[in-house]
Amino acid sequence: MKMKKFINNPENLTQELLEGLALANKEILTLVDGHLVVSKDLETADRVTVVTLGGTGHEPALQGFVGKGMVDIAVCGDIFAAPGPDSCVKAIQMADKGHGVLFVVLNHSGDMLTANLTMKKIKKMGINVAKVVTQEDISSAPRDDADNRRGFVGCVPLYKIAGGAALQGKSLEEVTNVSQRYADNMAAISVSLRGATHPATGGPLAELDEEEMGVGMGQHGEGGGQKIQMETADVTTDLLMEKVLDDLKIKSGEKLMVVVNGSGATTLMEMLIIYRRAVKHLEEKGIEVVGNMVGEILTVQETAGFQLFIARMDEELQSYWNEPCKTPYYSK
Repeated sequence: MKMKKFINNPENLTQELLEGLALANKEILTLVDGHLVVSKDLETADRVTVVTLGGTGHEPALQGFVGKGMVDIAVCGDIFAAPGPDSCVKAIQMADKGHGVLFVVLNHSGDMLTANLTMKKIKKMGINVAKVVTQEDISSAPRDDADNRRGFVGCVPLYKIAGGAALQGKSLEEVTNVSQRYADNMAAISVSLRGATHPATGGPLAELDEEEMGVGMGQHGEGGGQKIQMETADVTTDLLMEKVLDDLKIKSGEKLMVVVNGSGATTLMEMLIIYRRAVKHLEEKGIEVVGNMVGEILTVQETAGFQLFIARMDEELQSYWNEPCKTPYYSK
């Protein structure tokens, strides 16, 4: 696929997109050192704070969810690349308001390497930090081997759950426990129709024939899935929903959060049709949807497809989810 994008020098992609984010959201966040996206709410925060890290190129995630009630600082790497540990250490030092810091990490090799090095350095400094890893991609490993599951869109609702608990004055131990409980009860799977190109190099990330779709591929087109014939929205949604329900062993009477995350080139029309079927599928099984997100949340450039995400909910989690928040790309 030939790359057609409105960019300048590829070497400046991350710098310029983060500058644009900061300029477009001056009342919510600021840019520090060119790659730390910092919530302005952090100035007066008297609570547990939330720090996350990851490569750019997935907009609006991750930095688009910095703001009151969600992420306090997002440490941004280059396109699809993790930042270094020194930047994460600085972010955690900045975020610490005396109540401790929750460090949220997606399970990808570069992010995990940086996070583990960061935690070693932070512990020597005596800062109270807890790490929670999101790893909900059911196609990359079985549930009993969760450490090898990739992190998908689930980090974003987890930011909201953690941020809501922090706003309610919960301790770091409490925020960590509830965040881990949420992370342990979520599942997601992806489907792709067309891969993307790397915005800096123009190289393809994944290739699919016109009449097929990839079920269970990774965020960037990594392996772990299968290619099958293209199906309708309802058939595809039912197929994916059965897989994630089975992974979590969801039963009638339970309550779920459902997220339909567009991968970058899937229209809102398609996502709403998919969400409609997801809700109907769950209603038929006596399962209630009590929280949702539908739209482009964590993308991979112009990848066509979506991620279907579910998470087991209860009254406590709902109370954190319903806390107010204000970020560039999600507010309550």
